[in-house]
Amino acid sequence: MMGNSAERLEVIPTGGPLGAEVRGIDFSQPVDSDTATALNRAWAEYQVLLFRDQDISPQDHVTASAVFGVPSAGANRAYYERQGRLPVDAIPDVPEITVISNLDHDGNPVMENEGLGSGEVVWHSDNSYVETPPAGSFLRALEVPPEGGNTSFNNQYLAYESLPGDVKARLQGLYTKQDSSRNSAGVLRQGVKKPETLEDVPGPDHPLVRVHPVTGRKALYLGRRRVFPSQYVIGWSREESEALLDFLWDHATQDRFKWTHGPWRPGDMVLWDNRCVMHHRDAHAGTHRRIMHRTQLGKEVPVAA
Repeated sequence: MMGNSAERLEVIPTGGPLGAEVRGIDFSQPVDSDTATALNRAWAEYQVLLFRDQDISPQDHVTASAVFGVPSAGANRAYYERQGRLPVDAIPDVPEITVISNLDHDGNPVMENEGLGSGEVVWHSDNSYVETPPAGSFLRALEVPPEGGNTSFNNQYLAYESLPGDVKARLQGLYTKQDSSRNSAGVLRQGVKKPETLEDVPGPDHPLVRVHPVTGRKALYLGRRRVFPSQYVIGWSREESEALLDFLWDHATQDRFKWTHGPWRPGDMVLWDNRCVMHHRDAHAGTHRRIMHRTQLGKEVPVAA
């Protein structure tokens, strides 16, 4: 490709409730303002964008992320830095890149490691456990197993809009505690004490319904929920909170709101909007290497609807 231009972009919807593939873009090349505007317009419309065959460097990945927002280091990195070390396979001179792999300290594929390993990663929004979660996440595949490890995304605009009117009214003004004690695989974080009661659960309070700052649409914002004690509704009894959250999580993760990307190919890049999308990873056998690089961008305080 000689260079990027808005005229060469081709946006192909998945046909599902969200997602589109974007062709005609090469992130090893500069992205001009017209192309950036077109890409952001597509992102706002489809929530998840797939880019194929991106043979780029880690710094190119950071530069591509900057088209959509200010890149920043993943929140999990801070837990390791407080212990005077970096996560396994971290890239020291590119802190905006989080390496997500199923490798152990010797570089062998395993089912469990310090990160997400090879197992299932349940539905969640990235970094909802900090005060200013990222607006987006941008994941690039370097090495992938022959099968498994597919990633699904669900449309939380539709999840909110399809709720009964009385439930929408009930959600008005509600906030939930976002559990920061465990990572996306449900593993207790480095140096964090395991919570025993709801009062022990660390993390910020975020609105259950948020307004997207670009589209103005309302979306459910469930964030993350792990084994009890974890997420709960602020000011509600345990019984009321658990009943409402059970209902909302069952509703929000229905297949009718979902699109799945898989199998991944090396060079695939997927950008998703954490403000209106949750995602989920299927398990894989853990016998083949799976190495991904992820950036995050556009830290924002969630705005209550």
